[in-house]
Order: sequence, then structure tokens, then C-alpha cells
Amino acid sequence: MTVIVLERVPVGLRGELTRWMLEIHTGVFVGSLSARVRDLLWDQVCNQMREGAGFLVYQTNNEQGFALRSCGPTDRRLIQIEGLFLVRIPS
Repeated sequence: MTVIVLERVPVGLRGELTRWMLEIHTGVFVGSLSARVRDLLWDQVCNQMREGAGFLVYQTNNEQGFALRSCGPTDRRLIQIEGLFLVRIPS
């Protein structure tokens, strides 16, 4: 399972993602992708998002069972402490 959450991105980029994934809510995409397709799509998203931001969440073999990646300017920051992903939200 792969989840991509986008904000402030061009409509064309969202349309491109719908070829591979379901858009279950504005900017929230879900799908089952191979690691290669996931990585290629994420590279494309990061290159085309302009002023936008996004998060990628995908299943992997670690203690949490998933990994996170982010791209673009957002208030939320991904941090990793002792192998665990956390999201820092400014107060």
C-alpha cells in the first residue's frame, strides 16, 4: 500500500497520479505500487510540484511497518529518532 498526500500542486500533476492511484480525497492518493513505480512517481511528483508540498507513505519492513518521505515546503517536519518516524508540528 502506498499513500501520497499533496497540497498546493498543479491540477495536471494530480491528474497524472490518477493514472496509477485512486484519489480518495483532494490531494490524497492510494494505491498498490511496486517499489520501482513508487520511486519513479515520487521523483516525478517532487520535480513537478512547483510551490506545493507532499508526503509519501509506504509499507516497508521496519518496526513501524511503514516509511515516510516529504518534499516541498510545509510546516510539518519528518524526524527520525532511533529508527522511528515522527512528525514535528510547530506550536
